[in-house]
Amino acid sequence: MMVKKMISAKIFDKHSNKGMALEEDINLTNTYYLNNNIASIYKKPTPIKVVKVDYKIVPAKILEGYFNTPSTTDYNGIYKGKYIDFEAKETKLDYFPLKNIHPHQIKHLLTCKEMGGISFVIIKFLKYDKVFLIDISSLVKFKDKIPYTYFKDNVSEIKYKYNPRLDYLDIIDKMEDL
Repeated sequence: MMVKKMISAKIFDKHSNKGMALEEDINLTNTYYLNNNIASIYKKPTPIKVVKVDYKIVPAKILEGYFNTPSTTDYNGIYKGKYIDFEAKETKLDYFPLKNIHPHQIKHLLTCKEMGGISFVIIKFLKYDKVFLIDISSLVKFKDKIPYTYFKDNVSEIKYKYNPRLDYLDIIDKMEDL
């Protein structure tokens, strides 16, 4: 019984998240959104063409494969009748290097936005344990990098909560006036 209480208390401890990957946090959030009929947003699989498989091993083992086509972004789905598409990135630096997002991904996000979708990037600054949501239109105003201070002063922070873990749709509601 004492162990259960300690585990439950740890779930609510802000610092217990330090080792959890951003992607896992987003996946937990998306599961919450789906289970509560808020949104249907999924992680897109990376398109890989399998060339050689060893079926003698159980489970079968892929021996050779390659990326079929460049993937677009990490996540997509539907929210309040609108298409939503975004990329998730982490940085250990005091800035976010734009080279971390491929030009075809930026083009894809801009195209989605131009067609009426919701497009953004979620960025976690590991050094500060802070997560931000930046609209694709704001991100493309920079050339090489975006300093952490810009995020801190001008971009919406996604605060960690119990459920949903990273409520990024709360920020989308304010940005998109949905």
